[in-house]
Amino acid sequence: MTEAHPEQRRMTISDPQVMRALAHPARISIMEYLSTRADGATATESAEIVGLSPSATSYHLRALAKFGLVEPAPNRGDARERVWRTVGSGWLVDADRAAGPETRAAERTLVEAHMARDLERTRDWLRRVVDEPDEWYDAALLSDSLLLLTAEELVELNRAVLSLFEPFRQRSRPSPPAGARSVSVQYRSVPLA
Repeated sequence: MTEAHPEQRRMTISDPQVMRALAHPARISIMEYLSTRADGATATESAEIVGLSPSATSYHLRALAKFGLVEPAPNRGDARERVWRTVGSGWLVDADRAAGPETRAAERTLVEAHMARDLERTRDWLRRVVDEPDEWYDAALLSDSLLLLTAEELVELNRAVLSLFEPFRQRSRPSPPAGARSVSVQYRSVPLA
């Protein structure tokens, strides 16, 4: 039986070493997968999802643990398996505005790794869209809107949009409705020059 994990909160990452450790595509995938699993997962289970060998996945899990991003979870009855879970329900990169060049470079590297992953997910959708059912084709959306906002309005908009995501997060839906699929929603709001 799994011990209940206390309500997890989003982790704020501001250390450049942690940002660099997380900027690896496999580690991003592992963190994403574990964030959807309230009871955690083993290296073997994670490997199936992220497309690596269990030993490579185990290496990345240990590296993530070294930086405090994952931790051992209670075992599920088989003492031989090692179960891992995320330390928080999600994470936020927040380098101090006055941070030095090392921190800024690490933040940029991590954000660019995420953006590359997001772009690849969109490209993958476009490659397979012809094989998707009409209901999913019609439901998908690629949108780019130019809005005219103050900084305060942008903060308010971001909060409102992100609050809409909460009830649909995989970890929050242990029994999703029939036909539910994982969907990547890529939301960005960046002021233009």
